[in-house]
Amino acid sequence: MLDIQHVTKRFKNGVVAVADFSLTLKQGVLGLLGPNGAGKTTLMQMIATITLPTSGTILFHGEDICRSPDVLRRRLGYLPQDFGVYDNLTALEFLSYIAALKGVRNPRKIQELLEIVNLHTEAHRLAGTFSGGTKQRLGIAQALVNDPDIVIVDEPTAGLDPEERVRFRNILSDVGVGKLVILSTHIVSDIEAVATHIAVMNKGQLIASSSPEQLLQMTQGNVWEAIVPSEQFDVVRAQYKTSRAVRRPDGVHVRIVHHEQPLDNASHVEPDLEEAFIFAVNVEKSLHV
Repeated sequence: MLDIQHVTKRFKNGVVAVADFSLTLKQGVLGLLGPNGAGKTTLMQMIATITLPTSGTILFHGEDICRSPDVLRRRLGYLPQDFGVYDNLTALEFLSYIAALKGVRNPRKIQELLEIVNLHTEAHRLAGTFSGGTKQRLGIAQALVNDPDIVIVDEPTAGLDPEERVRFRNILSDVGVGKLVILSTHIVSDIEAVATHIAVMNKGQLIASSSPEQLLQMTQGNVWEAIVPSEQFDVVRAQYKTSRAVRRPDGVHVRIVHHEQPLDNASHVEPDLEEAFIFAVNVEKSLHV
């Protein structure tokens, strides 16, 4: 469906935000993981035809979207990181306006979307009175109004409380059937329950691309658990990548992501997806499957 071939984005100041990025995507939910500043938003903007790559091509069903952006724009739903609403419009008015811009004039479709994102009871409230989570639900509704083949959501849960984050992830999981959903985030919990494929970016480069299960398998044997005295914990944390730590009566129970045994009393434990992400970002070689 979407083929990204050797894409690079270099800004006028010389900063390379995306470097020789290649990835082929099909239907499903792609979790695009990376620390802040990894180049995720720049990549999303290039896929969404908002900005052009310095070099490389992006193909949608074989068509170069840099040369013919409308080929993708007609089939695209996009929720940017900084999604704004018109505060003086109701949810229904705002969604109807966006629908009209996209050539959708079916009132039933708009009502269905409000129900999907659980805003049908808020349809006549001014968007300016909504909480951050409610605005994000309106944002995903406008991204889906043209029944797109590709849905891009960039850092969609930033600023949301835990309950709103869970609700938002469930919506994405439900609407992602039969589409390509690209969910860009630095929060692993945003994608661990919904992603069918994970791509990890760091410093503009693709460093891992696999299913969640494969990423966990590649991390096997590189996560350790140890008990360290409280007074030594800061030294251990400074020396190794720690994924979590819990203080207990016998000391600090710490989990460490490292390619070899970090401490004499450390033993292997099963990795979780956050530890797989930490491992991928901190290993030198790429992990493409």
